[in-house]
Amino acid sequence: MPNETAIKAPELAVSQWFNTETPLTLEGLRGRVIYLHSFQLLCPGCVAESLPQVRRIERLFSHTDLQVIGLHTAFEHHEAMTPVTLKAFIHEYRLTSPIGVDLADGQSDIPVTMRRYGLRGTPSSVLISRDGTILHHAFGVEDDMAVGARIAMALAAPIPVTATLPADAEDGCAGGRCALPDL
Repeated sequence: MPNETAIKAPELAVSQWFNTETPLTLEGLRGRVIYLHSFQLLCPGCVAESLPQVRRIERLFSHTDLQVIGLHTAFEHHEAMTPVTLKAFIHEYRLTSPIGVDLADGQSDIPVTMRRYGLRGTPSSVLISRDGTILHHAFGVEDDMAVGARIAMALAAPIPVTATLPADAEDGCAGGRCALPDL
């Protein structure tokens, strides 16, 4: 039974993607656990602690369906953190997970996804369940064991089954999901 108080994770607003051939969407990743980490390339805590932690998470959970997504969230020093600079940073730090550039919309110095999630700064992380709800939201770097335990618990949750499918669904399956048969 779904948690009625659960908050659905807002969709990502990304102007450019790195390390992926196709843009990612949370809707397209439904059924997978997502670890979203927000960083800036000029953030000392991100470079020294958060990004190494993300690499450990990627290594530890590489055999699972965890999707790690980086979000470059520039809310200061905009002129120094261009996509060209970020591309070089990704190469130099050997970051392999998909990384999106948080969309700057000109309405605020704070980019769109950062505003949608209410992120207070970088580094920040959001753990999103298989059903697309926010399980945990953190500002700063948390203890590796706590993060690992949260991810493991989220991965242990069953993959959601869609109860209703579009009329054109074949064999009870559509969009990568299958409904339980009537018993």
